[in-house]
Amino acid sequence: MGNVAGKKIVLGITGSIAAYKATELLRYLRKAGAAVQVVMTANATWFVAPLTFETLSGNRVIEDMFSQDGTSIDHVSLGQESDLIVIAPATANILAKIAHGIGDDFLSTLVLAATAKILICPAMDKEMYSNSIVQANILSLRERGFMVMEPEEGMLATGAIGLGRFPDPSTIMEEIRRILSDHDLEGLKALITAGPTIEWIDPVRIVTNRSTGKMGYALARAAWRRGAEVTLVTGPTHLDPPQGIGVIMVKTAEEMREAVLHNYRDKDMVIKAAAISDYKPLRKAHEKEKKKATPITVEMTPTPDILAELGKDKGGITLVGFAAETTDHVANAMDKIRKKNLDLIVVNDVSREDRGFAADSNEVRMIDREGNEEVVPLMSKDDVADRILDRVKRLRAG
Repeated sequence: MGNVAGKKIVLGITGSIAAYKATELLRYLRKAGAAVQVVMTANATWFVAPLTFETLSGNRVIEDMFSQDGTSIDHVSLGQESDLIVIAPATANILAKIAHGIGDDFLSTLVLAATAKILICPAMDKEMYSNSIVQANILSLRERGFMVMEPEEGMLATGAIGLGRFPDPSTIMEEIRRILSDHDLEGLKALITAGPTIEWIDPVRIVTNRSTGKMGYALARAAWRRGAEVTLVTGPTHLDPPQGIGVIMVKTAEEMREAVLHNYRDKDMVIKAAAISDYKPLRKAHEKEKKKATPITVEMTPTPDILAELGKDKGGITLVGFAAETTDHVANAMDKIRKKNLDLIVVNDVSREDRGFAADSNEVRMIDREGNEEVVPLMSKDDVADRILDRVKRLRAG
């Protein structure tokens, strides 16, 4: 999250019905600590009043090249002093103007004079988006170094279903975080596991745990933002798969074992954040067990120890494990490091309700194989993920 804080971002808004969704993107940017200057085209002001964006951004909206004080040369300075220009939503008209070097209003002229990175988020009717001229303009922009997001498929303003829908503001925000990252993990491949696993008692009942997958997903997002090629192996969660990441869905511990062992050998780092079931029912009933008035006994057997298997044949991979503990945190962690040949272990105190399982925040201890300990205080799981990746990066550097 820190890579957006303090950044200067221009948010360009053009005349699309999706202009109202840019208010949510603006909220995301402001919440992350960015300083945002909104620039609206004349047509955009027909859809959302500039006062809305002025209130949310805390800055006066720029609408015109000459009619506002202090804006006569801002089209030059603003695009050179900012860290990023985001045009969202972007109409076919603005795509054509930028692609052909036309500067006939503040926003298009700003782009022509800009040295900042530029992200363009198209939104339009499906026939308009698929038009060969629009597609040629998008291709031309990408070849010139502009970043153009793919729109989403869904219901459009006309009621039709197709490709052209404005990307979800949270998806755009993730792309912004990636663009503004240092990309210090560029060229590295990471395999990250997340979520719980489930084990079947019968076709209806399962054994599982409290993991929601939030920490593993945060690690996957952070590694992707920083330039790594990421494979996420995830148990069942209610989380949306992160954009730009290869996702493998599994359910049981055995399925996770197969997915991890099949995909880990070409990786530079493996981070096992999943909470894998330690035991499973010895036998799965083929039919639903009927409720009885007397107690029942379910015989359990251990599941595969995936982390230990990786430790036996990890080669040059940096191997990171997680330990969910309630007591003797450090002693248990060091024992796990030795037994499973880990490079680093991340210890969670899961006895606390405000951190760890299901929470949006976490407080962890990172311990390496030499016993060096680093305490990460309570913070968001996104920020914890970056701290873990920082430590992995230092370990790999020796």
